[in-house]
Amino acid sequence: MKKTNMKDLGLTDKLMKEAAQYPNLEVGRISSQHKDLFTVITTTGEITAEVSGKFRYNVNTLSEYPAVGDFIMVDRTDSLNGSGIIHFLLTRKSAITRKVAGKTNDLQIIASNIDTVFICMSLNNDFNIRRLERYLAIAWDSGGTPVVVLTKSDLCEDINTIINEIALIAIGVDVLVTSSILNDDGYEPLKSYLSNGQTAVFIGSSGVGKSTLINRIFGVDILETNMIRNDDKGRHTTTRRELIILPSGGIVIDTPGMRELGIINADLSKTFSDIDELAINCVFRDCTHRNEPNCAVQKAINTGVLPKERFDSYLKLLKEAKYEGMDSKMIEKEKINEMFKGVGGIKNARKFIKEKHKKRF
Repeated sequence: MKKTNMKDLGLTDKLMKEAAQYPNLEVGRISSQHKDLFTVITTTGEITAEVSGKFRYNVNTLSEYPAVGDFIMVDRTDSLNGSGIIHFLLTRKSAITRKVAGKTNDLQIIASNIDTVFICMSLNNDFNIRRLERYLAIAWDSGGTPVVVLTKSDLCEDINTIINEIALIAIGVDVLVTSSILNDDGYEPLKSYLSNGQTAVFIGSSGVGKSTLINRIFGVDILETNMIRNDDKGRHTTTRRELIILPSGGIVIDTPGMRELGIINADLSKTFSDIDELAINCVFRDCTHRNEPNCAVQKAINTGVLPKERFDSYLKLLKEAKYEGMDSKMIEKEKINEMFKGVGGIKNARKFIKEKHKKRF
């Protein structure tokens, strides 16, 4: 039997070094999940696995459990002697997350260890620029690189206007346009982001064409698709996250349609870099851009340079991400505090950075 090279599945040298700490276990990658059971790709094929009792006892939050895209350490590579047991989760290099319904601080991992986040939006009446800002904030924070994919261009009468509108808010982000016409080859540019070992996740509302794009990239219909309804809202097609290996060697993760993503963490400095640049000229360093005098952001709104709707979206996401009332430096400090909260917050973070700097010399 031909063995699978785990590097082709995105296993990095850093992860291989981490995996070497567990010589009696094997590396696998989660391809799907159904309740407490996981499908794991190993060097010799796919197996069904579950977490060990010790693993379950040691975790405190949902986000600490394995998720689609995770690399894990499992006790076997085949199912000859039953289901495998997952003992350890290797460090994630990136992850798309969302809030867990009904809870305030717990996160659900949508997909992990991703290189590219394809944000799919349909060019029909359902297109929403504010929703795109939300997706961009989450994509930038994930550690992956966002790419906007506009689908169903044949349903749009004025593509250029929408592309120009996107260019104003998706600063530095590639924008690809595809069509729902069967013989259209506009999906080809997506393949350049899916070289061997690279992982991309497709996110977006139901019915925008994520599964159709994956089918075209793959070359055959491996995912079920449904046509868009008359009310312009998509039917729910994908019911669970699934990792798919492409013939070209790239990896894609399809996700259930998510019209809105509740956020806890978001990278607003990249998503709203235009507001950050304007804020440099504010008189007060801690300007919240509300009622302060000589606020450069408010001046830009009053003169039409910055759309008020964009600023309102910025404030909404700030509040949702627990950064309301903070400037960019304060947000960065809060992020560091969050990272080091288990070891004393910002003071120990500074100590850590200082000691790390000393070791260089």
